[in-house]
Amino acid sequence: IIARNLITGELERHSAHAVIIATGGYGNVYFLSTNAMGSNVTAGWKIHKQGAYFANPCYVQIHPTCIPVHGTNQSKLTLMSESLRNSGRIWVPKKKEDAEAIRAGKMKPTQIAEADRDYYLERKYPAFGNLVPRDVASRAAKEVCDAGHGIEANDTNEGVYLDFSTEIQSKGKQTAYAKGNHNPSQEEIISLGKKWLEEKYGNLFTMYQKITDENPYETPMKIYPAVHYTMGGTWVDYNLMTTIPGCFSIGESNFSDHGANRLGASALMQGLADGYFVLPYTIGDYLSPDIKMGAISTDLPEFAAAEKAVKDQIERFMNNKGTHSVDYFHKKLGKIMWDKVGMARNAKGLNEAIVEIAALREEFYNEVKVPGDANGLNQELEKATRVADFLELGELFAKDALHRNESCGGHFREEYQTEEGEAQRDDENFAYVAAWEYTGKPSEAVLHKEPLVFDNVKLVQRSYK
Repeated sequence: IIARNLITGELERHSAHAVIIATGGYGNVYFLSTNAMGSNVTAGWKIHKQGAYFANPCYVQIHPTCIPVHGTNQSKLTLMSESLRNSGRIWVPKKKEDAEAIRAGKMKPTQIAEADRDYYLERKYPAFGNLVPRDVASRAAKEVCDAGHGIEANDTNEGVYLDFSTEIQSKGKQTAYAKGNHNPSQEEIISLGKKWLEEKYGNLFTMYQKITDENPYETPMKIYPAVHYTMGGTWVDYNLMTTIPGCFSIGESNFSDHGANRLGASALMQGLADGYFVLPYTIGDYLSPDIKMGAISTDLPEFAAAEKAVKDQIERFMNNKGTHSVDYFHKKLGKIMWDKVGMARNAKGLNEAIVEIAALREEFYNEVKVPGDANGLNQELEKATRVADFLELGELFAKDALHRNESCGGHFREEYQTEEGEAQRDDENFAYVAAWEYTGKPSEAVLHKEPLVFDNVKLVQRSYK
């Protein structure tokens, strides 16, 4: 391992009999996501380029319950808890003119009559309503916004309402009845309903109000899908070892457990399972033959070559005479990914994305400007090395999405949908893990297929109608 001291800039060599990658997911390839801004793919991508297969990169979860983008200078998105969909109802104005008036600030959502509201999830999926899976809810939000019914006054008009007024009425009445008041006034109902919401979601409502300066007890929340979790990652076996012997990958950094979608709280499940119950035993088994082996010297040709590659990259960035910041390129990559490799994808857009990302990567190396000094704290330099890896991953991401001619979980291809607009899987041809081997360029990665074999369950197409 070659590591850079963030404070001094010094490069350090580290050796080990086994290495564990536990660095999270790659959602920030989209620039805007709910991930911490420092989250990156670098560790996973470095081992991919050294021989670790990268599996199912196109499987990404776009969470339906996030605060919408509010401007082009925004650097992060905020996740509102999934639990809010238990109590809120999601809607947009039925009339485009009402949506336009709301975006223009000429009308408030509370002025929209009940008959003029489209509770589109309840309309499309009466059996599950607002509790449909995340990928279904996210695509439905995109559809109504694409049709002109979005309510957020941002560049794309993308935003829908999450309304708690019905829950306030319902819980207010239930609480009053429980207290023996069988004829509560409307004021009492609203007061008790708000108190119930505050006890259950008070911290979330406070956070939302601090971010948006709007009171969700009085007016509906504004929400819209955002990149949240990546189901793809480095391929691992059942011992959590990658295709590099002795290199392990756990948690969101690997591809296992989730398949094409992720259910609520299962990321926590994977973290606990990998960290507590699997790796402590499998890594010991791997290390047992080496129990008498001493420390591995870092004065080996492989370490010298790896350190030189890192130095060369740093020097290239520091000596570059470009005119654009790292964020300039990261944002451009994010827009390509969101527009063409986002919630809904098609062959035309994916082919365009592959070409555009490759061109952007070349422009990045020619035109990026990294200020400061390499021999000290330099966050722009740190970002440059991260974005360099995102610019390679993004191309493989689009390539993976292009090859998978079906819609499945977090991967939705517009060409492969039912007559009702739902995901159409192709289990006969695509029931496999796509594990990609690096051969020098992301566009030239070699596909290895790991068949998915189901002995005790039958694969069926689910309906949420």
